[in-house]
Formats: sequence, structure tokens, C-alpha cells
Amino acid sequence: MCCFFQVFSQSRAVISGNVSDQFGNLPGAKVAIEGTDKITTTDVNGNYSFDVDEGEYVLTSGFVMYTSISKTANVKVGDTVQIDFILETGFSMDQPVSLGSRAKPKSLLKNTAAVDIISPQQLTGSSQIELSHILHYLTPSFHSTHQTIADGTDHIDPATLRGLGPDQVLVLVNGKRRHSSSLLNVNGTVGRGSVGTDFNAIPIAAIDRIEVLRDGATSQYGSDAIAGVINIILKKQIEIIQVDNRVGINTEGDGLTVYSSANFGLKIGKTGYVNVTAEYREREAVNRAGDYTGTVYTNDATEDQRLIEQNNFFNQTGYSDKQVMEIGSAETQNLALSFNGEVPMSNSSTFYMHGGRNYREGKSKGFYRFPKDEDRVVLDLFPNGFSPEILTDIQDDAITGGVKGVKNGWDVDFSHSIGINTLDYTVNNSNNASLGIASPRTFYAGGFAYKQNTTNLDISRTFDWLQGVNIAFGAELRVENYQIIAGEEASYIDGGSTFINNLGEELPRIVGAQVFPGFRPENELNRFRTNSSGYVDIEANVSEKLLVRGAARYEAYNDFGGQAIWKLSGRYILKDGISVRAGFSTGFRAPSLHQVFFQNISTQFVNGESVQVGTFNNESAIVTQAFQIGKLKPELSSHLSAGFSGKINDNVTFSFDYYLIDIEDRIVLSGRFSEGYETILEPFNAGAAQFFTNAIDSRTSGADAALFFKKNLGGGEFNASLGANLTSTTVKGPIKVSPALVGQEELLFNREEIARVEYSQPNYKINSLLSYDFNKYRFQVVNTVFGRVKYIHPNDGNPDNWVLNNFTGSVETRDQTFSPKLVTDMAVSYQINDYVRCTLGGNNVFNVYPDKHKHSANTEEGNFIYSRRVQQFGVNGANYYFRLLLKL
Repeated sequence: MCCFFQVFSQSRAVISGNVSDQFGNLPGAKVAIEGTDKITTTDVNGNYSFDVDEGEYVLTSGFVMYTSISKTANVKVGDTVQIDFILETGFSMDQPVSLGSRAKPKSLLKNTAAVDIISPQQLTGSSQIELSHILHYLTPSFHSTHQTIADGTDHIDPATLRGLGPDQVLVLVNGKRRHSSSLLNVNGTVGRGSVGTDFNAIPIAAIDRIEVLRDGATSQYGSDAIAGVINIILKKQIEIIQVDNRVGINTEGDGLTVYSSANFGLKIGKTGYVNVTAEYREREAVNRAGDYTGTVYTNDATEDQRLIEQNNFFNQTGYSDKQVMEIGSAETQNLALSFNGEVPMSNSSTFYMHGGRNYREGKSKGFYRFPKDEDRVVLDLFPNGFSPEILTDIQDDAITGGVKGVKNGWDVDFSHSIGINTLDYTVNNSNNASLGIASPRTFYAGGFAYKQNTTNLDISRTFDWLQGVNIAFGAELRVENYQIIAGEEASYIDGGSTFINNLGEELPRIVGAQVFPGFRPENELNRFRTNSSGYVDIEANVSEKLLVRGAARYEAYNDFGGQAIWKLSGRYILKDGISVRAGFSTGFRAPSLHQVFFQNISTQFVNGESVQVGTFNNESAIVTQAFQIGKLKPELSSHLSAGFSGKINDNVTFSFDYYLIDIEDRIVLSGRFSEGYETILEPFNAGAAQFFTNAIDSRTSGADAALFFKKNLGGGEFNASLGANLTSTTVKGPIKVSPALVGQEELLFNREEIARVEYSQPNYKINSLLSYDFNKYRFQVVNTVFGRVKYIHPNDGNPDNWVLNNFTGSVETRDQTFSPKLVTDMAVSYQINDYVRCTLGGNNVFNVYPDKHKHSANTEEGNFIYSRRVQQFGVNGANYYFRLLLKL
């Protein structure tokens, strides 16, 4: 036995070495032996090792945003050969991307569509701790900010691409469809009436890199990819333990953030791995409310002031000075666990799996309920009124498993994904006024659940026809489930309590928990939908310079039928380093289950007045009979794109792309209908009704540009990038109404809602990043210019509706354009040793805020200094942080 082990050990050889760049070791760099399945990543010291048989091998080492290097090694039995690599930084344009093609990944210079890469270095160097904000400050065409006074939307940030809606961008994780949130945005924010993906449920410590396809791609990836596709690629490294700790606070003294994460990988067998991430993130609330100028106890100003002083009102509200609200960003706490792994099953097949769980608790505030409003305040419980709280419990689960391999020369990938998102509401520090003194102060108000099961089969092969032809085809089966869960009885019941007003009249109190009435049992539902689709994708290298691609897809839904879509695109290399590309595609987006079935009664403030608004779905008799709104249809689109990209020597790359996107029958949430509908709304205790309908067509046009520069300078490396997006969306033609609503087009979709589509996102955004690495130091400056946004008041189209502006003393419109702003982030890092790096940095170091409201009426009695309807980058102000990054 001893001799056997002796002979066995002598029949092997070892290839080992180190991977570094000009500043030192590169942990996590990949090293592969070409023509074999042997691949590894370097450890924390940049070292790697392979056990091999005698022979000649070609080793390739690479890292994202570095230029790969290949070297040859000849080994004999018992040899230990040292092969070291010194990598030089490269450009994103040189990196292979998986999006936009079913063939072997190719660089942007060789692709037919524009793709941005967010590299590991950019992710690690970002000063943000939420994925949506990382993309917001690194990708010009991406937009996502914290919302305020918007119920659940305060805790799940809407995210958009190219100025379209949150539900018009498809999100993938490792190339597999990510499920959407269970939350439907029904308040006055970006993406009103839409459902998006919760980016912040994905821990940033688990992400290796991100690809952003800026092109219509529904024919390739399915419904929702009208604006583009974002593919989040998870880490595979196994040799490093990375621990990241950060703490930051606003200069205003609020918004304390705490972040802590750990990521590590374990090797399974010879080439398998599992990478695991744990992440904790806490964010305290930010409050930028103004001083309240309205009345509290009575509408008699003199008497009210006496009572305010007598009861010491402002000292018991829990806010500073004369604030009565929390306006800025909500308090949240996140805990996430995720994993990503692969295990070889044979020489030609691999089992893979990834997934995780994110749990989030959120707390936000609503409008203050004043004691003068006895219809909604039980004075025996709250003699000075109350500031109601919305508490959310959000759980996001995802798991994907699959097998990929080669069969008879064809690449085969079979997978199944399960995604579940649940959101539960608890209302605290409130009352159900209709219950009178018997009302609880805390209520479980119900919630939502969304589940998605997706099964995929993808088959592809490259043939040696022409200069290479790739044929891909496949199928997808998706089953969706949407649920509304009722709240406890006290959150929605009519207790019959009344009050006596100033005229001596006995009136009923408002029914339901204030700020968020619970879902009623009749609102509960559990709906399913199935979708099946098939696609074919052909990519032909007609010559060394010309690439042509065509794709077609057919999707069939059990609720609204089928739809065929297609795409044609091409790329031509003018000369080495410069190429042009163009494409045209059709697309569609099916109505989400949320849009089809959501129904609820909610409290909304309209011009400072509280209104119980019922959102009724398309199964409701109110919608089908009173408003004659038919079944929702899918949104159909066409997408034209054209651009070019190039590389000048080894220092500069550039790209430019133009796009034109037409969308028909966009699904929107209507305005609030009240006058003339009182009788049919009375049984629902609602004062107004709203619903979903295919009301508008839109055209979005714009351009994306990017410029990258790098150069060795003064013993260090200087990198600069400049990216820009210019976009414009227009609502085309008349508003589409049913026969019952002819003449009410402006009520169905008023000028404010049109402006939300056209002007609520910056009309342009410019991102620049400058970094200089010298010795053990890294200096970084990020500048972001946010273009203008507009708020258009629903009633101010006619000057007769303009009101007095107390700021100027004249009658003026409440419409306002918010000017462009420049936000600057800075950071300096120091590499203490191979294992420890510390960073001191600041976000928005010049303490820039959006324009303040110019019309006093828009402040809603002084509460809102800044707009809650349109936001460019939030209202945190300057924030400073310290970070300690460990690699072990």
C-alpha cells in the first residue's frame, strides 16, 4: 500500500504561481488550464495551484476589467513549475458579456447591442450600501431613489431604466428570471400603478459584477424586457473570506447607516464550489419636514393658538421644532443570506444552484391626524392627535437549481426557479375612529404575497458555417400566484361610532385604521396564471466584420392569449477597434397579476384633504359596469436602436447609442372618480374610485454615451469614466377612454399623471468617476449631474384655478420645474496590509438639495419643503462614512 501511494504521488506534477497587478497581489483572480475543466481563483495572497499530469499546458489568467494573459507550461513527473502573471487593467468594452447573445460571450465591441458592465472594482469601491443606489450612481440610464409618504413604496424603491416604468425592465440573476415584488405602487411616486423588482433584496456582497443591456429584448428573454435587461452575476470565488463593515451618518445628525457583510467560498471536489454571503444593513430615518403652519385644535386661528400653547402641542409630537411629520426616507433594517454554487456531475455536465433569503423591517410615518378632525381621531385616546406609523415585514425568498452540459455537441441548460415575496402591514400609534374608545392603537392590516415558478430549457450550438453560426432555441413555463391577505377585524370594521360637529350635527366617523385601513375579507384573493413560451435565436458571422442576428418568440398566457414578437440586429466592424451596430425589435409586457386583481380602500391626501379611495379591479362591477372598462390588454412596443463603439490605442474607449421606443396601450392607474358616483361608492365606505386601464400610448427617445480613459501616471494608475443618458418621453395622441367616460379624459389621466410619465425622472443624467491608485492609496471622486424634473398640478392647466402663493403674495400656478443639480462623492482608501483596507468618504459632500417648493400651496401647510412627487436624488444631504474591508 505504501509503494502504491509513493508511485501515485510521483506520477503527478504541480503548476503554481501568483497573480498580481502593478500594486500587488490580486485575490480572486481566475486561472484556468485551457482545454480542460480545471479552473481556480487565487487566494488572499494572490496564489494558485494545480495538480496535473505530465505534459504541456496553456494557462490563462484574468479578472474582470483586467486584460487576460496566457502562458505555456511544460511539466514532467514530480516537477513543481512556477507560472506568475502580472495583469494590466483593461476596459469594460474588452470584457465578454453574456447578455444580448445566446452564443459564446463576446465583448461590447463585437456585440449587436449596448451593454454596460459594473465591475467588481466598481462594486467594491462604491460608497452606497444598497444595490439600487449603486446602479443609480454608476449607470446613467438607471433611476432609483427613496420615496416618502407613500405607504409600502417607502420601503421598496421603484427602479427604472431609460425613463420607462419599473415593470418594463427585466431582472436576471445568473441569467435566470428574478421574481417581482408583491407590492403594487399605488401612491403618487415614480412608477405609480406598476410593480417592480426589489433590487435591495439582493445582497451586494454576493455580487461579482452586473451587466445592463440597454436594448429591447423581449424576444430573447420574455415579457417585461421593453427597456432592457439587468443581469446580476453572483460570486464564484472560493479562496477568500471578505468581511466589510461600514458606518455613516448625515451631517444633519440623522440617517445613521450601519452595514456589515461576510462572503466566503468553499471548494467542493476538484472543481465544484459554493459561495456564501451574509449581510446586515440598517438605515435610520431621515426627516426634512418643514414647520407646520396650519391649525391643530380648531379652525379658529386665535383660539387654536391659545390651545396650542396651553397644551404645549409641538413638544409632544415627537418631532423637532414645529414639525408634525417625518418626510425624507423611512427607517429600514435588512438581514440577508445567499449562496451560489456548482458541482460537476460528470465530465460533460454540471449541477448548479443559487438563491437566498432577505428579511426587511420598515417603519414610516403618515400625515399627522389633528384633534380638530374628530371624524378620524378618538380624542379620548389621542387628545392631541397622533402621528400614525406604517410597519412593514417584507420577506423575499429565491432559489434556482439546474443542470447544464453538452449532449451530442449541443449546449443544454435545464433549470427551475422559485421566487416568493411577501409583505405584511402593521399600523401602529393609530385608531379606527369608527370604534370609538374601544379602538386598538395597533392593527395588523393584512398584506400581499407573490410567487413565481419558472422552468427553462435552453439549447444552443455553434457551427462552422460561414465565419461561425450559432443556433439557439428553448422554452419557458412560468406559473404565477398573487394573494391579498385580510387584516384583523379591528383594522377595517365599521364600529358605528359618531361625533358631533361644530354645527351640532351627528356624523359618522371614518371606518378603518387611520393611515392604512386593513384589507377586508371581501378583498382577499388567491389568483394563478400560467405562461408558456418558445423562442429561436440565430446568430451568423457572415464575414469577419459582419454579424447578423435574428430572434423570434411566441408567448401564450392563459388569461389574455398569445403574442409573437421578433428582433433583427447587426454589427459591422469598420476597422480594428471601431464598430457600428443597429437593431429593430417588437416587444410586449403582459399586465401583472397585481394590476389585474389588486383591490383595496386606502387613505390618500388630495390637496391637504383626507379621502378614502377605493382601487377596484377589472372583475369589479363598478369598473365593468359603471365605468365600462374592459379586460386589460398587454402593452405592445417597438424598439429601434443604433450606435457605435470604439477603442483608441490602449488608453481610450467610447460608445454612443440612440434609441426610439414606442409603446401602445400602456397600463396606467386612473385618476380618482368621485362626483356622480357617490351612490355606488357608499357601500364600500369610499369617497372616490380608481382602476387600471390601457389609457395611453407613449414615445421615448434618447441617447446613451460613454467614455473611458486610463493611463499610468506618476507611478500610479489614473482612471476616468464619463457616462451620459438623455431621454424624453411623450404621451402620444388622445387619452383612451371607454364610452361611459367620454368627455372625462382629463379626469381619467390628468395633467399630473401625464407629467409623471413625461417629467418625473431626470431628462438627463451624467455620471463621472475619477480614481487614482498610488502605492497603498486610492483617491476617488464621483460626480453625478441630475437633469431637471417637473411637477405639474392636476388643476392648474386653467389660470382660473391658480391660488395665492403666500411666499410671493400673488396668485400663481403650482406647476414647478426643478433645476439640474450636481452631487459629488469623495473617498480616500489606504491599504494597511494585504488583508486590511480602510476608507474614509463622503456622499454629496457639498450638501446639495433639490430645489425647494416655490408655491406655498405645494408645501401642504408648511410640511413639504421638497417635492415628494418628483425626486432626482433624495433629500439626505451630506453623508460621511468610515469603512473597514478585510480579506482573509
